[in-house]
Amino acid sequence: MKNIAVRENHLYKKAYAKGKKAAGRYTVIYVMRDYRSGALMRANPQKEYVNRVGLTVTKKIGGAVMRNRVKRILREGYRLTDKLHGVKKGNIVIIVAREAATAAKSTDIYAEMTKSFACMGMLCT
Repeated sequence: MKNIAVRENHLYKKAYAKGKKAAGRYTVIYVMRDYRSGALMRANPQKEYVNRVGLTVTKKIGGAVMRNRVKRILREGYRLTDKLHGVKKGNIVIIVAREAATAAKSTDIYAEMTKSFACMGMLCT
């Protein structure tokens, strides 16, 4: 199933203020419990809990082309981490790109995300 995006600004602010945080060379990841996860689970055709994922890539990273490239790499890194290791569901996950992410490959981002999620105790395996 496709990831559900975080669109509301207040959820980003809550995740920054109250969420668990793991910082790496390429990304900073914030994870907070999603209190709306039950309603999303009931609306989901598979009746499974899902994570809502938000990406933040600032203008410091570069122009629009570079920012979109970094977002694609972040999405792929999260998808691989979830597919291969399993990220615990029912959370809001905010991924913030750092400037070093412009030169990173998707495998580098995947390795860092796996390490960050493991430090927060968010991996299923």
